Amino acid sequence: MGAPVLSDNISTFYRSDETYGGLKNYLISQEALRMDHSELEKALTTKGQELIRQLLQAHLDLSGPGQAIGEVREAGDTLHEQPRPQTRELVTLFGTVTVDRLGYATPGKDSLHPKDAALNLPSDRYSLGIRKRIALEAAKGSFEEAMAEVALATGIQVPKRQAEELTVRAAQDFGAFYQERRETALWRDPGGKILVLTFDGKGVVMRKQDLREATRKKAEETTHRLETRLSSGEKRNAKRMATVGAIYTVKAYPRAPEEVLHALAGDIGPRPASLERPHPENKRVLASLESTPAEVIAEIFDDANLRDPKHGKTWVALVDGNANQIKLIREEAGRRGVSVRIVADFIHVTEYVWRAGTAFHDPGTKELEAWVQSRLLEILNGNGGQVAGGMRRSATLRGLNPEQRKPVDACARYILTLRRAVSYKWFLSEGYPIATGVIEGACRHLVKDRMDVTGARWSLTGAEAILRLRALRSSGDFDEYWAFHEAQEKLRNHAARYKDGIIPEVVVPNPSPTGRPRFRVVK
Repeated sequence: MGAPVLSDNISTFYRSDETYGGLKNYLISQEALRMDHSELEKALTTKGQELIRQLLQAHLDLSGPGQAIGEVREAGDTLHEQPRPQTRELVTLFGTVTVDRLGYATPGKDSLHPKDAALNLPSDRYSLGIRKRIALEAAKGSFEEAMAEVALATGIQVPKRQAEELTVRAAQDFGAFYQERRETALWRDPGGKILVLTFDGKGVVMRKQDLREATRKKAEETTHRLETRLSSGEKRNAKRMATVGAIYTVKAYPRAPEEVLHALAGDIGPRPASLERPHPENKRVLASLESTPAEVIAEIFDDANLRDPKHGKTWVALVDGNANQIKLIREEAGRRGVSVRIVADFIHVTEYVWRAGTAFHDPGTKELEAWVQSRLLEILNGNGGQVAGGMRRSATLRGLNPEQRKPVDACARYILTLRRAVSYKWFLSEGYPIATGVIEGACRHLVKDRMDVTGARWSLTGAEAILRLRALRSSGDFDEYWAFHEAQEKLRNHAARYKDGIIPEVVVPNPSPTGRPRFRVVK
């Protein structure tokens, strides 16, 4: 009889066992005992990462080559019956490992790898864990910062081009994710009785080829007086407008006009807990450069219908006065047969009134402040038409020339055009929100904070991917989305390649249940 040898499926962990033993010995060494905590953390991070990588490698080795149980047929029904041992590299959160697997081949066809399918391995060398980390970091900051954060946390250096490509691929299931949510109709909004839909836009500096056609033509036709900077009144025509939408529910918050003015001035006193301003609930935000404003509005309406299919809530559309936006909202509401109350942002009204006041009083004076406050109170009390007419008459009586009265006419026109949307007395009594703070914040957070980088010119695919990932994070949907994305990756990369989309099962080794080495006799 020969000497006993370890069964292969257990001996795979010997290297990690030795590393673990070495790590324990290191921790009781004089060198480690003399370290301060920071030095110890750094050392353990590196050594611990390598231990986990070795454990992962041992597990992959233990799992076997992925021998298929039964036939291996591709989607076109061709039988692959020539198993060949192959090895691939996989970059993971813990380091680079190798995966030994069988590739089932047939002449003239790409091999099929049942083990890759069983593990849901990506088509390239970067694991789904690395992709998730890159996507999260790229959504937060620049690609350079994302690469640095991933390298710091994992020791993995991902080149910038690969980081950009992985980010685009990470966001590719955004539309399908929300579409499935709407189709399954498993989610309802239990929040407040007021359902708020709100929209805005923010420009993003783009590469010339990714500008909308009209903007690109203007950019090509425009010549500038100076080469190094723009002169007064000139535009680069380098931006593409991102349409931003948001939806949330909120409890009714009735208040008096005077309370609104006091809140604007920052001097409102404490209120009983039962009367505190309610916070938005179940907020979802969306921003898109690819989609038209009509498509973004339609998607937010889709979400509204999912949240409130029987239209039992009060639907309120908060707008900044953009005429085309209001037109699209009304058209979408009409198509769906739903009643939507359109409310103009009171902060925009306030800005118009302040500018109009400078036609009658000097900026920074108490007289100007008093003039503005009195008219804002009248507007909040439902007398916007009278305020608009009154300021126009005052401008005429004072003999203001066309240039001097321009802000007055602009303010009056704004109020009169939005006459029904500035019915603030009724809005306040019903407890509606009258300010677009949520969408203003969404524009700043989703678009400006990430896209408005000095010198940056975005590609359409890259910018859209970033906007989608930031929207998922802001809406609290990222983890749910990522689970959906991983399932879609398995369908795309694996199931779609097999007959009827059925991935063959693979042989799973049966190691010793006790975890102790098993022996076999070698003669």
